Amino acid sequence: MIRCLIGFLCVCFIWLWGVDATAFAQVEKPQFTEQQLKKGDKIARKAIKALEKGDLNQSEAYWTKLIEEFPQNPAVWSNRGNVRVSQHRIKDAIADFDRSIAIAPQYPDAYLNRGIAYEGQKNWDLALADYNQVLEISPQDPVAYNNRGNAKAGQQKWQEALTDYEKAIEIAPSFSLARANAALVTYQIGDRFEATRQLRNLVRKYPMFPDVRAAMTAVLWVEGKQGEAESNWVAAVGLDNRYQSLDWVANIRRWPPKMVEALEQFLTLS
Repeated sequence: MIRCLIGFLCVCFIWLWGVDATAFAQVEKPQFTEQQLKKGDKIARKAIKALEKGDLNQSEAYWTKLIEEFPQNPAVWSNRGNVRVSQHRIKDAIADFDRSIAIAPQYPDAYLNRGIAYEGQKNWDLALADYNQVLEISPQDPVAYNNRGNAKAGQQKWQEALTDYEKAIEIAPSFSLARANAALVTYQIGDRFEATRQLRNLVRKYPMFPDVRAAMTAVLWVEGKQGEAESNWVAAVGLDNRYQSLDWVANIRRWPPKMVEALEQFLTLS
């Protein structure tokens, strides 16, 4: 899960004048006019709107313009890095996150987002190091625990991954993605009954969550409940048709192997 800052004025007030002075002791704090800040805010909103429309190139161009105008703002570097991750330009993204971290070493989101980029390279150790750094800065960060669980799952350390997902849920009980991840890993570990129970609860609470709909399809099909499985599948692909690709499920969404195998049985025989 990537994090970014939404409004440029908010970015400036946080990062240039600082809420936590110790976090930015070594960061130069240039002064900007109100007109410059309003202009920056307008560009940032355009960058976000372009991203929402799926125009990654335009969004990157806006963030690049902001970097040119406000080169000592760590958040604009991190946000451009996020766009570059979405473009699968992992090395370029990491360079942006590195710059953000160099400007403000106590800015946790740059570490979090760089960890995601390292995961994209399957560099689990570096990803874990970044997530651990986030947790040193912010020990109750549920996203860092969830993402660290993802990296441990990448190493096939399933029980350790589950522990991290459960910690994320403990901190943020409504964190639906962490709950889904916990259910998937529970299935991988071998407790199919508990995994199915968790998935049913998630479908009941979040009926528009395609990940759990697709997961329910897989586990129900294996259980021989074809009608219910197919009903969940219609909902899943109606919400997100990427679940029709096993390659995407296995390598981008990164379901555990046993869950991928269960979905493959459905896609092969349905």
